[in-house]
Order: sequence, then C-alpha cells, then structure tokens
Amino acid sequence: MIESVTMSLAMTEKKYRVLVLCTGNSARSQMAEGLINAQLADRFEAFSAGTQPAGYVHPQAIAALREIGIDISNHHSKSAGEYQGAPFDVVITVCDDAAANCPVWLGQGQRVHIGFPDPAAAPPDQQAQQFRAVRDAIQDRLLDYLRRWQPEVNRRTA
Repeated sequence: MIESVTMSLAMTEKKYRVLVLCTGNSARSQMAEGLINAQLADRFEAFSAGTQPAGYVHPQAIAALREIGIDISNHHSKSAGEYQGAPFDVVITVCDDAAANCPVWLGQGQRVHIGFPDPAAAPPDQQAQQFRAVRDAIQDRLLDYLRRWQPEVNRRTA
C-alpha cells in the first residue's frame, strides 16, 4: 500500500519551471540550463535566455559540459522576450555580481541572483580552465540552491 501511494505521488508531482537569465545566453546560463536538466530533471525543467542573445552557444561551454557527459550542442541562444508571459517558478540571474547589465525579470516567478564570472572574458589560453571552474561553481552553488528550494504556497496556478 505504501509503495502504491508513493508511486502515485511521484506520478502526479509536476516539475518546477526554472528560467536562467544572463546577458548573452551563450555561456553561464546555457551551462546552468544543461546542468539543471541533466542533474535535477526529476524536480525541475530549465530554460535559459539573455537580454542581448549572442546568437550562438560558446564552444567552451559545450566542451565543459561534454567533459562531464552532458550534451548541449543542440542549444541556441534565446532572447528573454521569448519567455515573456510564460509561467516560471524560479528565475535565476547568473551574471557577475558587479555587472550593470544583469537582466531584470518583470514576469512571474521567484527571483534570485547567483552570480558567476564570465568565463568568455578570460584570455583565450585560460578559457577552458575558466569554463570548467564556472561549470563546477554552478554545480556547487546553483544546483545546491535548487536542491534546497521550496515553492511559495499558492504562488502559481497551473
């Protein structure tokens, strides 16, 4: 009896929707989307966007996730405008703490900022190392935040 109750609860639980925002949507937000969808897919569905989409996903972001078995090679940079009006439970900005261009989300969803340095700003000979460091920091800080995250009561109607 307990097993069937557990199964029916698991089958009826909906996934929480996460939007990860940055400026260019080519590196940090793309890696965060890939990591969330690969490692927290039982509870979350992630999307990413930027206020000024770069038009591509940085090859080092793709390589850094490929190293840990996650393929984001089919991702593309998207505009935050594509998600205006879409319901999100959590909206996370991931640009530098000091960045003046960090996007402001006026739509639905609990907003939080978890900043990471831009790995693409590193000198070319240090970029691979910086992308790995940011990938690991996203795993440690952002994924840990989501593992502990609890929805606000009556926050979203579906």
